[in-house]
Amino acid sequence: MASLARRPVVLIVLHQAHSTPGRVGLALKAMGARLDIRRPSLDEPLPKTLSEHDGVIVFGGPMGANDPADWIRREIDWFAVPLAERKPLIGICLGAQMLARQLGARVFSYEDKRSEIGYFPIRPTAAADRLCAERFPRCVYQWHSDGFDLPSGAELLATGGEDFPNQAYRYGAHAVALQFHPEVTYHMMCKWTLRGAERLTRPGAQQRPGHLGGWFQHDGQVAAWLESFLPAWLEGRLGEKAVGEVRLVAENAPARPSARALGEAEAFAGSSAA
Repeated sequence: MASLARRPVVLIVLHQAHSTPGRVGLALKAMGARLDIRRPSLDEPLPKTLSEHDGVIVFGGPMGANDPADWIRREIDWFAVPLAERKPLIGICLGAQMLARQLGARVFSYEDKRSEIGYFPIRPTAAADRLCAERFPRCVYQWHSDGFDLPSGAELLATGGEDFPNQAYRYGAHAVALQFHPEVTYHMMCKWTLRGAERLTRPGAQQRPGHLGGWFQHDGQVAAWLESFLPAWLEGRLGEKAVGEVRLVAENAPARPSARALGEAEAFAGSSAA
């Protein structure tokens, strides 16, 4: 549980030179957190202990959890550190798949490269809606061609379509895995859909106008949920849903993405899509 007597430190694990933590990074900074950014794919080491960190978020990337690269195997093995030390942990897309592999579950893909790319509905469980004061998102931004089986001992938080049925899970009191991308800003989405235009031709991928239009339709709920979820996660309060909860959020932090917040997001714009 993060101490209120000092600024919490969150380890941010990214997988490309130009990747950023997007809106998650902005929200954590608004909460007063310091970000320790590491890129294992660029030979930046992950800490052997998290005694100086209050939480860990592992983001996505174009590689896969089944790829043979040595650093991927080392990173999957490294997930044992936050699990053993019971640190708050979030895996996003590739991060969720790596956590599933660490927990002994299968990560899979399809020969025709079928994907979920764009906005897709999901079905949260009752447990998902109890994680924090805001209910779990119902339609989320996806960018992946891999899926995962539910790890043994994990609690399912959200289901999706037939091709990728597991969309979110919780393992123990501290670890949450999300197949979708709550970190994406509008600017990031514009970059992803341009740089990754070839992937929009895969079965299951939506075309670019659907991505951009979907952001205006669905992003407000995702933003509200993330603002409520991150403090509860970092402070070890997931599932409490206390009214008037004490948060680490800065006093004047906006409840929805404001014009100023979206402008600041330019500094974090990049691609960490899976």
